[in-house]
Amino acid sequence: MVLLNNDDPLYRLLREGQVEQFNQRRRDGETCDLRACDLRSLDLRKLDAADMDLRDCYLRQADLRGVDFSRTNLQGASISGAKISGTYFPTELSSEEINLSLLHGTRMRYRK
Repeated sequence: MVLLNNDDPLYRLLREGQVEQFNQRRRDGETCDLRACDLRSLDLRKLDAADMDLRDCYLRQADLRGVDFSRTNLQGASISGAKISGTYFPTELSSEEINLSLLHGTRMRYRK
């Protein structure tokens, strides 16, 4: 898996730690493609992840505490070493998949 270098302005906001501005611009109707993006080590605690496509994203050591991913596509994402206390994951992801990704960096696979 090759992580994309994304020059999307909304992606840049996340990289710069401006999560609230990212959320506002999405609420205002802007879209961005974050599939296969490098989001490692970012503080995403205030991210509104509803209806986002984060397939194949690299979230290593990101701060995901309290994020609601219940309506987010995380197929193939990796969360190795991330902070996930209070994080709400999609029901399609088993706790085993989440744990394997958290501890060993595996890509998360959805249940069929």
